Amino acid sequence: MRIVVLGGAGKMGCIAVQDLAGDGRVDEVVIADYNRENARFVADFIRSSKITVQFADVNDHAGLVQVLRGADACLNATVYYTNLAVMEACLEAGVPYTDLGGLFHTTRKQLALHDRFAERGISAVLGVGSAPGIPNVQARYAADRLDTIEYIRIYDGIKPPAPDDMRFTYAVPTILDEMSLSPVVYREGEFVSVPPLTGFEDYLFAPPLGLLPMHYSLHSEVATLPVTFRDKGVRECFFKINYWGMAKETVEKVKVLADFGFDSAEPLEVKGKPVVPREVMVAMMGRFVPPLEEFLAPPRHQPPDWVKEIVTEVKGTKEGEGVLYRLGTLTVKGALPTGVAPARAAIWLAEGRIPPGVHPPEAVLEPLPFFRELANRDIVTQVTVTTTLR
Repeated sequence: MRIVVLGGAGKMGCIAVQDLAGDGRVDEVVIADYNRENARFVADFIRSSKITVQFADVNDHAGLVQVLRGADACLNATVYYTNLAVMEACLEAGVPYTDLGGLFHTTRKQLALHDRFAERGISAVLGVGSAPGIPNVQARYAADRLDTIEYIRIYDGIKPPAPDDMRFTYAVPTILDEMSLSPVVYREGEFVSVPPLTGFEDYLFAPPLGLLPMHYSLHSEVATLPVTFRDKGVRECFFKINYWGMAKETVEKVKVLADFGFDSAEPLEVKGKPVVPREVMVAMMGRFVPPLEEFLAPPRHQPPDWVKEIVTEVKGTKEGEGVLYRLGTLTVKGALPTGVAPARAAIWLAEGRIPPGVHPPEAVLEPLPFFRELANRDIVTQVTVTTTLR
């Protein structure tokens, strides 16, 4: 089994490479990346004979197709802007595809490729990271056990860093988009845009996380779950997070810069030369990204000293009785599920377990086997069911 990890030298990609290299089902893991130096660092750190390194440029379609040919699956761990281009390359190369998410709008565009993938007999499953990904499968678990669904509410709780910790632990462009783009929620059969950093509520997570302030954020789960389970009558679906895993103080600082226009993609003329404020901001924020070895290092905590819980609450009915499912997936290393989940999805694709076409996770990933895969890496899922005694 040969799996290509595009962006395998990046923050989430390197975790996927590490997980795949340690899986007995995988024969070869290709780190396909533009940054040769980082790719070699990741390979040297993991020290597995399964790992090979290839240069890849997602803007070079022909070159990317060549890298992909002969692979059993492609795991796209690059920033979501590349998703559609990489899928086109996978179509030409005849390679199954998965990624970490498309931030709602891109996911919708990707789903439109379903017929083309199905006609070619190629499989793709979208948005299989920590979130999106795990919440989709959690929702599927509950939906399989309910006759009707009233709501699907997702809460991504992360242990808050210290107020003076200004690190950014995933793709900076995605962070800026999540902070500035309007979240979309599903209410009474309609998708509705709401302002960023609204909808605050305190939500109780498993100890030691406890009570955390949660707010709306744009996410891909909301793009697919109400559609997948429309026949069960879903009336509400949203995604909330606590400051994207950053300190509230850091979010406020970034927001001030955005308010001044530093996240604008419109060029400004500075001393006779065009300068794109957003590119400057991304470059400056990139200085506060942790080094790769921090993503590859063993967890600093051990269960049950959890640092993150991904919760999906699904309320509905079974045989006329009201039922509430709460599924919480816990980890002792916040970034770990974001690399492990797509790695396991890539293996399932390579094994032919996903039907041809382009699918959201909840449509094709069987919950119990998938949760068992995660549990092998100490990413554990707990389920509580609340019913009314009569």
